[in-house]
Amino acid sequence: MTDRTEDIAVALFAEIFMADQLARSRIGRALPRGMELSHFTVLNHLARVGEERTPAQLARAFHVTRGAISNTLSRLEWAGYIHVRPDWDDARRKFVSISPSGRAARDAAVQAIAPMIAEAVTAIGPDRVRSILPVLRELRARLDTE
Repeated sequence: MTDRTEDIAVALFAEIFMADQLARSRIGRALPRGMELSHFTVLNHLARVGEERTPAQLARAFHVTRGAISNTLSRLEWAGYIHVRPDWDDARRKFVSISPSGRAARDAAVQAIAPMIAEAVTAIGPDRVRSILPVLRELRARLDTE
């Protein structure tokens, strides 16, 4: 790798890290009262996949420990946003699904953050944002396999 390529790589990741931090902060402030970003991401994932997941599958999907996902799931279950049921074939395993109130909370969160996200895309330009998406997806996929 040349010095120029390393400089580009460092600049790219510096921008990604800063954009991530700023986006998390702004989205966190826009979420409905009591909802944390980790709650929203789990609810959004469950709503998007549309089927049950095990805690281990969720931990892998978010690249977090089982302890971290268990904490988030406990809070979501306490709030009534998810249903946790045992696996009838293997009592050691559980399945998690989004509840109707969880879907409503996720939808309210999307409504709260959508204008902020749309404003950023409009300011940059939808065509410019659309053009960078394939590169970001490829970068994510490459990092996900490593």
